[in-house]
Amino acid sequence: MRPQLVIVGAGPRGTGLLERIAANAPELYAASGLDIHLVDPHPPGGGRIWRQEQSPLLWMNSHAEDVTMFTDDTVRMDGPVREGPTLHEWAALDGRTFADRQLQGRYLRFVYERALAELSPDITVHHHPTRALRVGGPREGRQQVWLEGRARPLLADLVILAIGHLDAELDQEQAALAAYARTHDLVHLPPDFTADTDLSALEPGEPVLVRGFGLAFVDLMVLLTEGRGGRYDGDTYLPSGREPVLYVGSRRGVPYHSKIGYDWSGDRPPLPRFLGPAEIEELRSRPGGFDFRRDVWPLVEKELGFAHYHRLFTAHPERTTSAWADFEEKYAAADGPAERDALAAAVPDPADRLDLTALDHPLAGVRHASHEDLQDGLRAYIEADLSRRHDPSHSADLGVFLGLLSVYGQLVRLGDIGPWWHGFFSYLASGPPGPRLRQMLALSRAGLLRFLGADMAVTAEDGVFRAAGPTVPGYAVTARALVEARLPEPTVARARDPLLRELHADGAAETPEGLLRVDPRDGRLLDGAGRPHPRRFALGPYTDARTPGAFTRPRTGGPAFRQNDATARAVLAFLRAGAGRAAA
Repeated sequence: MRPQLVIVGAGPRGTGLLERIAANAPELYAASGLDIHLVDPHPPGGGRIWRQEQSPLLWMNSHAEDVTMFTDDTVRMDGPVREGPTLHEWAALDGRTFADRQLQGRYLRFVYERALAELSPDITVHHHPTRALRVGGPREGRQQVWLEGRARPLLADLVILAIGHLDAELDQEQAALAAYARTHDLVHLPPDFTADTDLSALEPGEPVLVRGFGLAFVDLMVLLTEGRGGRYDGDTYLPSGREPVLYVGSRRGVPYHSKIGYDWSGDRPPLPRFLGPAEIEELRSRPGGFDFRRDVWPLVEKELGFAHYHRLFTAHPERTTSAWADFEEKYAAADGPAERDALAAAVPDPADRLDLTALDHPLAGVRHASHEDLQDGLRAYIEADLSRRHDPSHSADLGVFLGLLSVYGQLVRLGDIGPWWHGFFSYLASGPPGPRLRQMLALSRAGLLRFLGADMAVTAEDGVFRAAGPTVPGYAVTARALVEARLPEPTVARARDPLLRELHADGAAETPEGLLRVDPRDGRLLDGAGRPHPRRFALGPYTDARTPGAFTRPRTGGPAFRQNDATARAVLAFLRAGAGRAAA
């Protein structure tokens, strides 16, 4: 029988793996044929999240020129570079366009079909439009992949899990809120992919509490306003009368920072500088392990500061008092109070200094006398963010963005570092397009979007949901509907996907945060003793090697591309060796 490879998940990650298999096969796989089985109920390319059958009102949160599925010479990998068009090049769009997700789905389908065309004729791809239910089989033998609606399993020499965001069972708090909603005839919408959520129960004109101010909230806002017939006339929103009134709050109490609206010019910061491969290897080799806050975060702070000040000194020297080379030497040697003294001397304006704590807690200690005062304050905050993120005189922010990408590319090698970093990265580097924040302002002025501030707490009492927070002491709002505007946490224990639950029961190891443990070198699943499974791999947000996404900006080193290449090469080498043994 020909060698058999099963890839569970045919979205961007599975498509990227297929592209890397096609790129590496001429070097590594000269055997007599291979069958690749893609298992996904959704069409290959876009998968569930980027499928073409969703509302055209939903956008990507990246410029079209900043989206690619193809490698370049900045990706540190062993396989060959196979360049290809970015989204804007393929679609003949203005690079600054925020494309809709339907178009991105078509781009991903193009990438999938190109990968198919680049495979040799003796490699065949089969798509199974269904779900994988479980994987069985001995460590040293062929695996069995059981599919929904199929009596006999697929037999596989190797299995790769490339599934993306997953549905999850409710945690204890969500389960209690759901039970309360059923008892009191309320509406409770738990964490979910917003495009898949049934929003029909949210009544026109009625207050709706929304917990979460990130990208899931932006989708919710769009679907409940323009999606219900409203429209924008410049900076004014013209309602249809079918919209509910959204009361939104979160831990930070503010939306994610706007996408930066100008291009890079000049020299890029030479990254990594303080957090590179050597530092990662040192952290991984510590016998007692490491603590993120104690051991890793100081290096992250130093790296992001370096990226910020490199840009400030080289692009805006009039706002500094020394040459970059002199400051860099002092910055590298200084720590704690010495570093603060060096910054005060070289960067006179405190507004030009990077304060990550203040960025992460923008409303810390902020109090408003009334709910209306908070609305004025948050509108001013959003307007200031829009102004800054579209003003190249603040291009040190873009330096920090590049620093964040570099740091993420290094941190994926450490395994599970907890959820905080991923949220912080998204808040600073993966926020909404500027036009979406302008829409928030228009909706706020129209009275359809009301801000609740930081540390929003939700309780269920007196037959309703109640939300309050310290930003406006003594203020609370009640509603008969509550929406959790965020994706479910990617934990194995609560995943509704039976495949992951079965893998966990079969011995696949789980981190304290509930992620699948994988070998950072090639994505092989690890067991409780740390042994890599010879025939099972996993890549994606439910693993402890999760990356910012399956696609990325051109020329930023794409950690997902590096992972795809390493896994593809390991798979092809294994299959080649197996084919050689069979021939012998």
